[in-house]
Amino acid sequence: MKNRLLPFTFKYGALIFIGLVILFFSLSNEYFFTYSNITDILRSISIVTFVAIGVTISLTVDGFDLSVGATVSLSTVVTATMMVWFEMPLVVVLVVPLLVGALVGLLNALLIVKIRIPDLLATLAVMYIVNGVHKTYTKGYSIYSNMPLSDGSTAPGVMDPSFLWIGQGKLLGIPFPVILMLLAVIGAHVFFKYTRWGRQLIMTGGNEEAARLSGLKVKRVRALAYVASGVFAAIGGILFASRIGSGQIDAGAPMLMEAVAAVFVGYSVFAAGRPNIIGTFFGAVLMGVLVNGLTMMNVQYYTNDIIKGAVLVLALAVTFIHLNRRKAG
Repeated sequence: MKNRLLPFTFKYGALIFIGLVILFFSLSNEYFFTYSNITDILRSISIVTFVAIGVTISLTVDGFDLSVGATVSLSTVVTATMMVWFEMPLVVVLVVPLLVGALVGLLNALLIVKIRIPDLLATLAVMYIVNGVHKTYTKGYSIYSNMPLSDGSTAPGVMDPSFLWIGQGKLLGIPFPVILMLLAVIGAHVFFKYTRWGRQLIMTGGNEEAARLSGLKVKRVRALAYVASGVFAAIGGILFASRIGSGQIDAGAPMLMEAVAAVFVGYSVFAAGRPNIIGTFFGAVLMGVLVNGLTMMNVQYYTNDIIKGAVLVLALAVTFIHLNRRKAG
């Protein structure tokens, strides 16, 4: 019985825990388990989920991208300035931040893959650089419609209503960011599970030397992983700007830890024991449910991090205890 119970607990424990948390908050507040509140939770995690997908990709190749939060901040203010300062068309507004995210990813890849700086040190350095760039670019100001400029004039542009709809609008009664998030999760899961390129990423992270000997161009694979991480962070920045309706400096600062927590909670989903897209999504859901439920119970906001940290420790403890037992057996 014990031999069956432990694997079952490891495989489905995270999902059972999420279900119990939802049940607890539903019994505590009648408005928690309603359609409007559930969609609010999903909308609230949509940005973090995009960032977390990027972190998942970098972890898949046995790396780690600490610069995603800074990339969100940079892409958010670049998106806003494209409209408010330069009155660019919507296509440019959407494409330029994605290119910026890809450039950050290329910088990470250059430092890690070419120069061979350890990923944590390289992406930490890039995080500081990008933070400095986006604050220098905006001179430390948030970007909003018709804002006053340093020369005494007023910015000529406003946030495009069609752009704001991306973050605030609904399609068939479902918030559009939620639809984008679900499409991204499904697409990324299919990419890793059913495509040759996805399997190459997993092989590179599992054993880089074996992947190289089998003919994979592991340096290119790792470089593309960091570029993808930067692009997903940039999408998060675009969604943030469209949802808030302005370009906030340091917008992505708290998202790094949120994304990392979601990814590592996902290790325990379906007994994966490694970075995976579905696990990352459920990890983000758990974090979103906790924040929403605690807020509805009027728990002080500054205790949220304690509870999220405790949940992360619990998920990691279950994961690595099981993995160590499996290796020992």
